[in-house]
Formats: sequence, C-alpha cells, structure tokens
Amino acid sequence: MKNYAPAAYRVLHGLFAVYKPPGVHWKLVRDTVETHLLRDLNSLRQPAARQEVRFLPGPTEENNHAELTLTAATVPALADHALVRGPNYTHLKVGAGHRLDVRSSGVFVLGVGHGNELLTDMYHAHLSKEYVVHGLFGKATDDFSPTGRLREKTTYEHITRDKLDRILAVIQGSNCKALLQFSGIDLKTQEAYDLAVKGLIRPMEKSAPVITRIRCLHFGLPEFILEIQCIHETQQYLRKVIHEIGLELKSSAVCTHVRRTRDGFFTLDDALIRTRWNLRNIHAAIRGCRPKVNANLLTGGTLKSTIDESKDETQVKLQSGSQNNKLESENVPEEKA
Repeated sequence: MKNYAPAAYRVLHGLFAVYKPPGVHWKLVRDTVETHLLRDLNSLRQPAARQEVRFLPGPTEENNHAELTLTAATVPALADHALVRGPNYTHLKVGAGHRLDVRSSGVFVLGVGHGNELLTDMYHAHLSKEYVVHGLFGKATDDFSPTGRLREKTTYEHITRDKLDRILAVIQGSNCKALLQFSGIDLKTQEAYDLAVKGLIRPMEKSAPVITRIRCLHFGLPEFILEIQCIHETQQYLRKVIHEIGLELKSSAVCTHVRRTRDGFFTLDDALIRTRWNLRNIHAAIRGCRPKVNANLLTGGTLKSTIDESKDETQVKLQSGSQNNKLESENVPEEKA
C-alpha cells in the first residue's frame, strides 16, 4: 500500500468482508470501518500546500535613506494549512451487503467506492448463503430466542438423532420443489439439465425464503447444531425454522445463536476480525478477493442470460409451431360438396 494519501484513496474500491460480532448493530460495524479508513487516510502523507506569490514589505537602504519596498516571494497558502481546513478526508461511501441483525454474527460484506455498484450486482445474482444455527430443545418463547418471553416448557428425552434427520430431510425435500418453481426454468430443456448438474438453479427474482440444504452437525440433548444453506432468508426466519423443528418432534425449541459462515462467494476465511479493520488490511482484502468477485459475478450474469435465452428459445419454438400449423391449415384443399 502506498504511503501517499491520494494514491491510497484512488485504489480504495471494491468488496471485502468483515466478521460482525453478536450484540452489535450492522450500522455500527459499517460506521466503525468507515471511521478507521478515514483515520488511516488522514494519517498518510498529504498533498503539499499550494504556493502563492505574495508581495512582502521589506526595508532597503539607498543613499543612506531607509525606504520600505515590496518584494515578490512564494509562500504556502494559509487556506491549505491543516489547522485551517481540517482533515482532507471527512466522508467515505461504505455500503453494506446482506445484513445481519443484532443477535447474529458472521460474514458481513461491505463495499467501498465503486464496490457499492458491485453490491447491487451481488444482490441481483441471488447467491446462496450458509449458516451455522444452534438450537436448544425444551422450551418455546415468543421470539424463538432464549431471551424472549417464555411460552411453554416441554420434554425432549424422546428425541433421537434419527428422528431429527428425518425431519430435516422432509424440510429439504419440500424446499427443493419450491426452488424449482421459483427458478422459472423449463425443466424439459437441456439448459435446465446443465444448470442442475452444476448446482446453479436458483431464483433469479425476489422470492420467499428457500432452504437448499440442511443437515445436523452436532446432536447432544438438549442442544443441537444445524448447517443451513438458503436463499432470500432472514435470521428471524432461521429462528422460526428451529421452532418448527421442535414442534415436528413433539417438543419445543429455541434458537440460541445464528452465525453466517458464507455469503455468496465470501467465507469466514475472507472476513476481517475487528482488530484488522484498518486501511492496510482492507486494501489487501480487496485485492485478494478481486479475482473471486469478478469470476462469481460473471457466473451470475451468465446464469441469468442462459435462463433468458432458454425462455426465448421456448417462445420461438412455440411461435414457429403455431405458424407451421397455420400454413398447413391453409394448404389443405377444401372438400367438394
């Protein structure tokens, strides 16, 4: 990274991920990152002050007589002095990607500069996200969290790992059917088969939450841990899923923690912890993730174009078929009476 502030500012464009801790609002995370970037930019070497030509008075002695004359001199402009103008950088546009609520933690994607436009592209790509969700059997609350108002307490000794896995299989199967409906792809085409093989079928418009994969990572009554891959979800929706799993198992459950481990193509390995929210590390993160960002966003655009092309081909086939039928009907000779 360059030590010259304007040079560092010019390359500060792109996407990067930070790790949002639980109990912190996402706006506070974004504002903290912006504050640290501005602090580091203002601490670098700033452009030199402008030089102005001033006529400065000075005494001269001619013929044994002291006279006051004006001498041209180049001096720094006082308007560019740091104590007059303040810091050079006072605002930086930092945008937030898919948000996390206060109680959740995990990968939180941010964009700076032109990266805000990439955030829009990432939103329209409808990429999936992964969560690790912790649940607790035995009680139910009004907001599906352990801190909510207690509604009931239930037994949970009858629950087994096999019963939980069967419920998870039912949830995944029903959501896969919904995924095919929301994708808007003709399942009888070759393009649909190719996308299904690559695992690229997903809704290309805003839809209801869809769980594409769910499995149990840990089971030890009364606690259990699930890994959920989903699209268009909210963290509160995931807490409700834990609550419904408890009901299906003839018990009750609350969600104790929600942690996002992947947001699109950003993983926990890409997320910067709080001690690394500075200009140098963010520069390195943007530079390291740039090939991944370009490749995956290009894939998202290709997917959308492929879907649109398959729809256009289907419409063309239908139109050509109707025209052929019309021509055949016109060429049929009339029967004699």
